[in-house]
Amino acid sequence: MRLCAVSVDLDEIPNYFAIHGLGEPRGPEVSLVYDVAVDRLTDLARAARIPLTLFVVGADLAREEAAAKVRVAHRRGFEIANHSLDHRYDLVRLGHDEILRQINEGARAIEAVTGTRPAGFRAPGYTMSDEAFGVLAELGVAYDSSVFPCPLYWAAKAAAIGLIRARGRASRSIVDTPAVLAAPTRPYRVGRPYWRRGAGIVELPIQVTPRVRLPFIGTYLTQWGPRVARGLARLVRGEPLVNIELHGIDVLDTLDGLQALRPHQHDVRVPWAQKVEALAAVFTELRAADYAFVTMGEAAAQARVG
Repeated sequence: MRLCAVSVDLDEIPNYFAIHGLGEPRGPEVSLVYDVAVDRLTDLARAARIPLTLFVVGADLAREEAAAKVRVAHRRGFEIANHSLDHRYDLVRLGHDEILRQINEGARAIEAVTGTRPAGFRAPGYTMSDEAFGVLAELGVAYDSSVFPCPLYWAAKAAAIGLIRARGRASRSIVDTPAVLAAPTRPYRVGRPYWRRGAGIVELPIQVTPRVRLPFIGTYLTQWGPRVARGLARLVRGEPLVNIELHGIDVLDTLDGLQALRPHQHDVRVPWAQKVEALAAVFTELRAADYAFVTMGEAAAQARVG
């Protein structure tokens, strides 16, 4: 059986200001992901009959409105997974004890809201390390989904960080080692180094197209529109697992209150309804190809692991 898992990283808007080296936002845009995007995403999931996996930043759950949205999503059968405590882009540079705290406290915050310890983890900015994978094993995490072996994404991210620096600002984002670009594109057990197969925990890599490894994530699918998104979906048909990673901002736009990001982040210029149309086109294409939609936890348990 061919599987498709759709997950959403619920990074709140201040994280995007941090990426671009901008000052902290102060208005209602601070909580747009939980206040607006989560409802749009769950409506889309219900319409498409998809069981989402939500990767939650533990510190965001201190706000009751966010905790309530996560609690409701959990009751509706969505999987709630761990996206760390504070969404530190430099998580892997913090040393063993702080990496452990960030991952463990993120999981504890989620468990306090849902009553269930999250089974999966995704690193902020897709950046991992052997030490971080060791911590996941230490904590008994069932699966990770952070490795993104995509040359186009890696180059674009490195260039963006350099451009921000040239303009006199400092991005908090970092790039993973380029060696990760040689990682397997299908589910595998991690070794040392983590971009090679081994006997460690299950890794569900962020989706790329076969051979040329184009990115197949919400950031690009929503910008390129329904026609291109549908074409990319045809390229991944035949993969045993299609792991579609989205962000809450993928269903937000400038009119939601993101005017300050418009000069820096092109995707917010695309109307959110057009973004949803592109995602719906992808889901329709994959369902027509007989993909079964599952949570990330189900994918980790059912996928053929190399």
